[in-house]
Amino acid sequence: MFGIRTSLVYRDKPVADNCHTENDGELTLSIVKSHSGKVRDIYDFGDRLLLVASDRISAFDWILPTQIPDKGRILTQMSLFWFEMLGVPNHLLTADIDQIDLPPDLDADQLRGRSMLVRRCRVVPVECVVRGYLVGSGWRDYQRTGQVCGHRLPAGLLNCSQFPEPIFTPATKASSGHDENIAYSQMCDIIGPAVAAELRDRSLAIYSRAATHARQRGIILADTKFEFGWDGDQLLLIDEVLTPDSSRFWPADQYQPGRNQVSFDKQFVREYLETTTWDKNSPPPPLPERVVVETRRKYIDAYERLTGRRFDG
Repeated sequence: MFGIRTSLVYRDKPVADNCHTENDGELTLSIVKSHSGKVRDIYDFGDRLLLVASDRISAFDWILPTQIPDKGRILTQMSLFWFEMLGVPNHLLTADIDQIDLPPDLDADQLRGRSMLVRRCRVVPVECVVRGYLVGSGWRDYQRTGQVCGHRLPAGLLNCSQFPEPIFTPATKASSGHDENIAYSQMCDIIGPAVAAELRDRSLAIYSRAATHARQRGIILADTKFEFGWDGDQLLLIDEVLTPDSSRFWPADQYQPGRNQVSFDKQFVREYLETTTWDKNSPPPPLPERVVVETRRKYIDAYERLTGRRFDG
């Protein structure tokens, strides 16, 4: 159905700067890899791309040397759920690996459950971040200025307080790979005011629908980020959507403003690393088995709660 023959030459590009990883468990595919990110590998299928989610995990802009079993499959299946549930225009063509004409020497089982064939889009160079709660860098900014990314907020809010209304806080990627918050006016300068307004409104609407669904499933969607791309003159939702890698998920029954929250995302890994002697300027240490097991459990728990489906790993 989506058959496209590809070059059998393997071209690997290095992962993001300031990253370190071991090769154990990595996929080795006889198709052209056009890019490696911290978690996803992208393979060139001409006017389409094959996105493959690995089991790598990153923290503090480093890829950790220890992988989380099944993480790539969980992220992919969660994105597929949201694409279907939200029903917004997106780049997905198929996630059925048997419907993709792969090179005959390729073991499709390596890709099964962790891959999406998508339209090749011109990526909008701005990340669309929506925040519903005062947490992370937003909390730090608020303590200094009473604002978050230019949004003036009421006095007296606590760490993890809910905003009166969700706020839109765009960001760009700096050359080092960090997310860099920008003002909405800067977003308008980069992509034009009409496109900026459309992406702001789309992002807030998607967040609202997703947050309502999540709350019905006992989960708070504290914040998330979306990416969009152009397919001709059509703007499509692209990349991963509403996963624990791109969002903060909290159990609603344990929510209490004024403190850090229990979470389903990789904050658990960050908190473990903060207890070590790692200086964040050198290759990170391996994760102990208990952290790996608990991180995997949290990802599966988020998937099963949000989708109402059992994860079959």
